[in-house]
Amino acid sequence: MLAFHTVEHSAELLAFLLARHPEVKRTRVRQWLKHGSIEVNGRETTRSSHLLRTGDVVSIRAKRDVRGEGLLPLNMKVSFEDAALIVIEKPANLLSVASAKERGRTAYAFLTDYLRRGHPQSWARVWIVHRLDRETSGIMVFAKTETAKRALQADWDETEKRYLAVVEGYPPADLGVLRSHLNESSPFKVYSAPLGDRTRYAVTHYRVMKRLSGCALVELIPETGRRHQLRVHLADAGCPIIGDDRYGARTNPAHRLGLHATSLRFSHPLSRERVRFESTLPHDLARLL
Repeated sequence: MLAFHTVEHSAELLAFLLARHPEVKRTRVRQWLKHGSIEVNGRETTRSSHLLRTGDVVSIRAKRDVRGEGLLPLNMKVSFEDAALIVIEKPANLLSVASAKERGRTAYAFLTDYLRRGHPQSWARVWIVHRLDRETSGIMVFAKTETAKRALQADWDETEKRYLAVVEGYPPADLGVLRSHLNESSPFKVYSAPLGDRTRYAVTHYRVMKRLSGCALVELIPETGRRHQLRVHLADAGCPIIGDDRYGARTNPAHRLGLHATSLRFSHPLSRERVRFESTLPHDLARLL
């Protein structure tokens, strides 16, 4: 990142950039626009006449950042990057890390290429902090150093994670807590079971955000981090996530699992300040509402 500016008064984008950077020639500023180096509120903007409004954030990205993003798949975006961590928005149906059947097309592999800018001999890499299911979209954080990875994972239980889910039917109340002991021993399906040697306690807080005909938008805050926890708890409550036929869903109107990781809040591994990263509900789910 070369620079970012907060807009104080409405102006056209080109005029704003020229006023903020009088030392840069006009032709150079137009090249920034042409080659995708300018973002407004996190979205690439190439139109010089784009009208900026008070409070907009204009970012000027280095060429290497723009080239690196060309190595990412469609709908996968870098939301934030500094010396310690890199935050992305993972699209649905992309593995977080490699599996026995898929090693190349993963968020981890694409991010490694992004950091290496297409130079395989580079030593640049990322470290895995956590995972999202292949079918789940949304915010993920990776570490750029092993020290940052250890710091993030040491505090991971204190990380606030929020999800949005589009579910069939409705939860039992507009606000509540779902609890059970989960058996994760099967690689294919997790299920609630009586307390035993193979179960782990799981807690999910939920809030109904919107009710529609036959479905609802639900905010989920997991207190624990068990595999498939949200999917099992909602299915147990009689309102499985749309598209989740593994856990009893009968409909799939978005042609994907209706689960999105919308927010992460945690302590930055260097500054120790609490930081929050957010992602809005993707269009294929939002259009259902």
